[in-house]
Amino acid sequence: MKAKLISCIICLLLIGIPAKPADRSTALPILEIVKAVTKKVIKAIDLRIQKLQNKTIWLQNAQKKVENVLSKLKLDEISDWTKKQKDLYQGYYEELAKVKSIITYYQRIKDITRKQTRLVEEYERAWNLFKQDSHFKESEIQYMELVYSGILEESVKNIDQIFLILDSFSTQMSDLKRLEIINNAADQIDSNYDDLTLFNQQNVILSLQRAKTEAEVKQVKQFYGIP
Repeated sequence: MKAKLISCIICLLLIGIPAKPADRSTALPILEIVKAVTKKVIKAIDLRIQKLQNKTIWLQNAQKKVENVLSKLKLDEISDWTKKQKDLYQGYYEELAKVKSIITYYQRIKDITRKQTRLVEEYERAWNLFKQDSHFKESEIQYMELVYSGILEESVKNIDQIFLILDSFSTQMSDLKRLEIINNAADQIDSNYDDLTLFNQQNVILSLQRAKTEAEVKQVKQFYGIP
């Protein structure tokens, strides 16, 4: 449902944008969508991790109580006590292992979302510089805008996958399937990030190639923070 909603918002937004020359002073419209949804994901994950960590503390305390009782019993009493209490306390151990496993999943998802955030930050940094670079024509800026829009739209699909994973913890999805989705989302965001950085590097190289003097080359390097 969330995936369809995000996709509909993007479609409506893009349909409503009239075709016109690139405005070097503005950011891509889809950027705010990506930022807002990414922020929502991070907040949701943080809240879930906090709740699970609190639950972990409670379960660990219960586990310690069991271990304290065992330590006070004699060896012959432990066997008899264990038989009686095994079913009662087994749930604590199983639940604790389950909670720790889910926290690991959430931490992995959070890492993927942080990579998404770095992608947005890298886009903003590069795009703001390219729009100020006089070595690029308006038609080239428009082309960059199309490429960046495509990369950002693809990154939204990764967020759709993350929402699917988050929802999976309330369904009967297997750990194997959940891990498959997580790995797929991680691979996709890595690919998007690599595409973005490669495109940025190619544009910087092009700007350097168009510099006509050594002084201008030095100026371009300083502009883009190249040593």
